[in-house]
Amino acid sequence: MFRVLRTLGLALGLLVGAIAAQAPEFAQQYAQRLGGTLDELRRLVSGFEADAVATGRSRDDAVARLRSDGDALVARRGEAARQDIARLAALTRQRQALAEAAGPLGRVVVLLRDPDLALARATYQDYAPAIPTTADGVTAGLLGFLVAWAGLRLLVDLGQRVVGRRTRPVPRRA
Repeated sequence: MFRVLRTLGLALGLLVGAIAAQAPEFAQQYAQRLGGTLDELRRLVSGFEADAVATGRSRDDAVARLRSDGDALVARRGEAARQDIARLAALTRQRQALAEAAGPLGRVVVLLRDPDLALARATYQDYAPAIPTTADGVTAGLLGFLVAWAGLRLLVDLGQRVVGRRTRPVPRRA
């Protein structure tokens, strides 16, 4: 029985290790998609800024004017411009944090702290698993393996102690 559980622990550890090793690859694919999103947002915001300057306004004045317009369509476009500008700033900060991430799994930690949910969802939908060949991938796989293997070992040891206590005969008093 113990051999079966030990083999199961090893198999579970390998499975979880392989899954955990995908985290750095997901972060890599997220970063690539982030770059494309930033390029498109910069294009949109630059166009908006050019229109604002052409009409003698600052970007912030143009956004405020559009948002306060009585026409619902114009007000919605102003709100969309405000959201694009805010998202551009947030994603630029995130890209900088990803670039400065250090240590094993640094990019994964940065991504987990403050992901752009729409970008993460799109990355997940197009995600292609990869064999981890980077230090981060190997580290994540090893950590996943150790957590799963050690967790199963602890559960098995705990189960053996609980079962062992129940099966001991109770001494009779004479």
